[in-house]
Amino acid sequence: MIRIGVSACFMYPDPARTVFGHKQLSYFEHDMSRWLARPGVMPILIPDLAPERLIPYLEMMDGFVFQGGADIAPGTYGAAAIENGRWPGDPHRDRYELTLMDWAFKNRKPVLAICRGFQLMNVYFGGTLYQDLKIETGTPVEHRNAETYDRVSHEVRCTEGSLLSRIYMKDRFYVNSVHHQGVKTPGRHLKIDAHCSEDGLVEAFHYEGPEQVWFQGVQWHPEFSHTLGETVISPEPLLDRFLKEIPA
Repeated sequence: MIRIGVSACFMYPDPARTVFGHKQLSYFEHDMSRWLARPGVMPILIPDLAPERLIPYLEMMDGFVFQGGADIAPGTYGAAAIENGRWPGDPHRDRYELTLMDWAFKNRKPVLAICRGFQLMNVYFGGTLYQDLKIETGTPVEHRNAETYDRVSHEVRCTEGSLLSRIYMKDRFYVNSVHHQGVKTPGRHLKIDAHCSEDGLVEAFHYEGPEQVWFQGVQWHPEFSHTLGETVISPEPLLDRFLKEIPA
């Protein structure tokens, strides 16, 4: 059985919430669990524990997936907040996930990072982010719409000979888009695999440095692809390639 550790999303205490209003919740989104679960592959939510308690569980995992969710806090990558702190992010989740990512990197465990996870991977390697694409870049592309959500899509263009183009055997294809932040300065040793065709925003990269480790990230949500069907590229080759990095 292949065990895929999935970083948790958090919901914090909110007395206005009828169920578990005074409690913190850890979860992963249903589409993610269904996408990762295959015969012989078990996604496992990684609990929010102190590092010394967490490590024994991480040692049981064969690979890790970092999922989407709340923004990354500007302070996590050394930036001052814009718009009077309109997007504070989630510094607690940042610390929790950076602990997981650092352990995975140092222990040569393969990682697939998605949306927020993609941005976190960039920060882990020293990169920075746009806190809001519309405000900071003026892009005409709709990268996120709260109402249509996972029904927003745009084309991405792979860099010539990139890992992503080899995975899909295509240089251009459509993906969904559910984010208002994005990569500003790419992190160290991150090889860019694709950009948004219309505004040039970085959409995919992988680690290509001195360490022998598989770290790949995409800005879109492959697990949401079923919503748009054949409009967007199939998510399966991406998962297939990730699972190949896990020893049998």
